[in-house]
Amino acid sequence: MQFLKLYLMTLVIFFLVDIVWLGVISKKLYKEYLGHLMGPVNWPAALIFYAMFIAGLVFFVISPAIEKQSLFYAVSVGAFFGLITYGTYDLTNLATLKDWPVTITIIDLMWGTFLNAATAGITYYVATNLFNIR
Repeated sequence: MQFLKLYLMTLVIFFLVDIVWLGVISKKLYKEYLGHLMGPVNWPAALIFYAMFIAGLVFFVISPAIEKQSLFYAVSVGAFFGLITYGTYDLTNLATLKDWPVTITIIDLMWGTFLNAATAGITYYVATNLFNIR
């Protein structure tokens, strides 16, 4: 039951932070650099990805941080998780796609690192201070 609570909290927090990036800040940037590669969103694939990604963030980062009672662990390992996961996507694209821009790879690595550190830290704080999850 605790995993489900953490999962739902993480899902909400992740989307609140990421929607600002995707919907406001980076929309123009991605269109400029990747417009020729973009198509309509495949929602089933996107939803499956996000479900899996959030599960990984909770399992590998947030739950261990709560067990260790460490906000520092949540933020630092969240940052590392973000760097590794976003790096997997962006560096694979850079290695295999003809016109994948290096600029996007660098920006995405920074964003993924920040997004996951922030999500893990905020979720940890909310879970332990507002919901008394230990």
